[in-house]
Amino acid sequence: MERVSLKASRRDVVGKKVSKLRREGKLPAVLYGSNVDKPIAITLDRGDTSKLFKRINYSTLVQLDLDGEEHNALVRDFQVDAILRELTHVDFLAVSLTETVRAEIRVILEGKAPVISNLGGLLVNGLDYVEVEALPQDLPDNFQVDVSRLENFGDGIFVRDLVVPANVTVLSDGDELLVVATAPAVETESAQQGPQSEAPAASDAEKK
Repeated sequence: MERVSLKASRRDVVGKKVSKLRREGKLPAVLYGSNVDKPIAITLDRGDTSKLFKRINYSTLVQLDLDGEEHNALVRDFQVDAILRELTHVDFLAVSLTETVRAEIRVILEGKAPVISNLGGLLVNGLDYVEVEALPQDLPDNFQVDVSRLENFGDGIFVRDLVVPANVTVLSDGDELLVVATAPAVETESAQQGPQSEAPAASDAEKK
């Protein structure tokens, strides 16, 4: 799996005052977890962190250089400004490389499904993420699912069908659906007949 690094600094500024840090191009964050007695308020460079977030996920092991201290961590949560679409806060979970952790692994669909080209079918996605447990350094970046086996309506791929490394334990239900092939939507009878014409206005004789 991919490992990345970030430089961080401890911060004393908390609460509403962190808005000043954001204006200075800094990103407030917090680090907690293994070998951390209590949550540590930290700051990161927002530009560097934003670039990094374009290619990492919840299973990416991040090496935080916190004022010279090295911490292995996973991204546990983050907030984004709804208008500016910029990172506003990140939660990091410090982890031990000798203790298993739980993480959500993204599911990526690959290949071409014959049911689409041959029958005009559609693919309906199920789970986007699968929960697993493993040592931090053994967490997969993603699960790639080949949809080329989907030939007929009703064919599906389930969590139990994933190819999983021996050192990774899947926690999600094996019967959970990842993707299924379905027939195209059938138009309703009224839609097939076209819009109904308005009822003719009653004649003068009928009104009397």
